[in-house]
Amino acid sequence: MYESYYGLSSKPFQLTPDPSFFFESKLHKRAMSYLQYGLSQAEGFIVITGDIGTGKTTIANSLLDKIAEDIYPAQIVTPKLTPDELVKMVASKFHLPVEGRSKSDLLESIQIFLEQLNANGKRALLLVDEAQNLPLETIEELRMLSNFQLDGKPLLQSFLLGQAELQPILRAPNMEQFRQRIVASCHLTPLSRDEMKNYIEHRLHHAGCDKENLISDEAHDSIYRFTNGVPRKVNTLMDRVLLYGFLEELEIFDAKSISEVIEEVKGEMFVSKAQYDGVTPNQEAAQTQTPLSSQPETAYLTPNGNKIQEAAYYKEMLGELVDALDDAIKHKIKLTQYIDKMLKQKYQAYVRLKKEE
Repeated sequence: MYESYYGLSSKPFQLTPDPSFFFESKLHKRAMSYLQYGLSQAEGFIVITGDIGTGKTTIANSLLDKIAEDIYPAQIVTPKLTPDELVKMVASKFHLPVEGRSKSDLLESIQIFLEQLNANGKRALLLVDEAQNLPLETIEELRMLSNFQLDGKPLLQSFLLGQAELQPILRAPNMEQFRQRIVASCHLTPLSRDEMKNYIEHRLHHAGCDKENLISDEAHDSIYRFTNGVPRKVNTLMDRVLLYGFLEELEIFDAKSISEVIEEVKGEMFVSKAQYDGVTPNQEAAQTQTPLSSQPETAYLTPNGNKIQEAAYYKEMLGELVDALDDAIKHKIKLTQYIDKMLKQKYQAYVRLKKEE
């Protein structure tokens, strides 16, 4: 409805995850690097967790959209599956017959399918979304599926995406064997205020908007205070903002117009006053009990108990170290991909020579 008014070729803030709109915040970029690194390892589990609406599924779809031709992907969005139901679901995603077949028959079919993929120079990737819904015994079944091997080479790799509740599940004492197979993990958090502004501008630009300063800085402040930087909440609000702008024939959005839209959608999104003010209920309670000025400064200690002076300086250094490690991971991914390509070319040349003989 509002697309033509603002010169858009598509809806920039739809709720359905669209890989073409993927925005690389610092943390989302790191998560994508972990996923790509995991793919290059061709084994084990990659675990990505995050609060509701922080972009886990969008990252997964972006990965699948750019996936290599030698990988056969299968994606599962899980309700609470039993181990037997999981095996049946995996077989179904690999387009294997499941009706009237026992679990042992399905496991045998899955193994044969994976071995055929390997014979054709391919491998399988299982992407499990909403993994926090899986019972412990079903996650253990996933680990058992990862045991499918041929000549010591894993035939199935799995990525788990889930809400923060997945973390304590994987920390359970009886999940030690599973934890040992996690090659990388990352937790997504909401966008910062500046990242949220760039996120909004990125999606508008990708949808064809060429208007400069469509949203004022004060308006961005209001949007961030209401959404706390959660991408899905930003999408929900911004879709209504653009509709409101179309109906009111607005050329720019200031803080007043954003506030009017927020008042309209507040009840629909069941947002409390504390959330609207950008404060969680726990933070609100803490702020009413202890004034900020009277809170003691946090002391940082070494393992030997010595107080660290200029903690902010060292925190900044650690941030720079994290950035350097991220760059190292990217270079390692590129090197691994190059080596894989060379090995495939040599293997294909070897196969051709054998056929000619």
